Amino acid sequence: MRKHSIWLAALLVCILSMGAFGGRAGAASAESVAPPSAAEFQAWLDGFKTRAAARGISAATLDRALTGTSYITRVIELDRRQPEFTMTFWQYYEKTISDKRIARGRELLKTHADLLAKVEAQYGVPPRFLVAFWGLESNFGDYTGTFPLIGALATLAFDPRRSKFFSEQLLAALEIIDRGDIPADVKASWAGAMGNTQFIPSTYRAYAIDFDGDGRRDLWRSLPDVFASSAHFLMKSGWRRDETWGREVRLPKSFDFALSGLDKKLKLKEWQAKGVRRADGRDLPLADIDAALILPAGANGPAFLVYNNYETILVWNRSILYALAVGHLADRLIGKGPLVAKKPSNDKALSRSDMRDIQRLLGEKGFDAGGQDGIAGSKTRRAIKAYQGREGLAPDGHPDSRLLEHLRGNGG
Repeated sequence: MRKHSIWLAALLVCILSMGAFGGRAGAASAESVAPPSAAEFQAWLDGFKTRAAARGISAATLDRALTGTSYITRVIELDRRQPEFTMTFWQYYEKTISDKRIARGRELLKTHADLLAKVEAQYGVPPRFLVAFWGLESNFGDYTGTFPLIGALATLAFDPRRSKFFSEQLLAALEIIDRGDIPADVKASWAGAMGNTQFIPSTYRAYAIDFDGDGRRDLWRSLPDVFASSAHFLMKSGWRRDETWGREVRLPKSFDFALSGLDKKLKLKEWQAKGVRRADGRDLPLADIDAALILPAGANGPAFLVYNNYETILVWNRSILYALAVGHLADRLIGKGPLVAKKPSNDKALSRSDMRDIQRLLGEKGFDAGGQDGIAGSKTRRAIKAYQGREGLAPDGHPDSRLLEHLRGNGG
């Protein structure tokens, strides 16, 4: 369960422009890796075949899946690519929540209403969320990958950078093939994400469901299996059927931004008492549930109160922007309106170099940002928040150009 979320977050960081820290169109750096000789790669495959046989995978499956498998240089190029720019909340929002995607999702909700209702009855996940995941993961099945699954995973398992992780994914894929769920020549993403829901093999092995009863768990061609597998994974990850994901809210002028963050939860009535209201100004719901406040664009951007199911979406993918996109898209699919907050005229992405400077300067000032990888992870955001609190800035934990200017001007 956790491997699925960690890997998809890494996938977004490394290559997909849809991700929370995904690349903007433009230059990107890639580390050059010399490919192995055919003989060297085959020797490694032979050794791996022995290991897979010891796991109980049949000789027939191993011959069918591994014979003719070759090293794919392009997979390593994509694995090494790092986007030059991060993506702002507004850039991500505009890319993922389009009118076209909303309209198509609404039609698909109607088309598959009976099936989705059956899945909801069994697993407790409403149809709108399942269709939202489907839309964000593969654009409703349009993009499920073009790389040979086994070849891509074997290439990454051979490569020393993350050999242990991808060796396990390759074994999981072979076990799925051995079970009869998928053919050996199936196509996937360059990193082995599979089908309409882009499950990695270990997640597929653990959570995929044969909902149509044909004896196979098929996330490419069987929508019953696709929806049920998604719902099963979410249910096992902690989805609560009687709650939604969260909502956009309005903050009072005197709001204490130190209260923001997933680690600070209050009851809805407590947020109400602090002046927080729905985005349209109405009172918050009376439900007795815990909520956290997140500020994906900082103190001057939109604010959201999020509930347990938002954090369950984060199990699927650790990106806070991805989880917001799933929740908001799900709302739009049932007729709810766009965000009330408006995009500022000066919305600008930070470069990876800018983020590394922020992390370096924080470290020099005594705040542990967790290294200088150019990615604003949770440790970096905690360090930013602590620095902002010390300097009398709104402690929203958000990295932007104003923060960088302050760090540089304050002895940086």
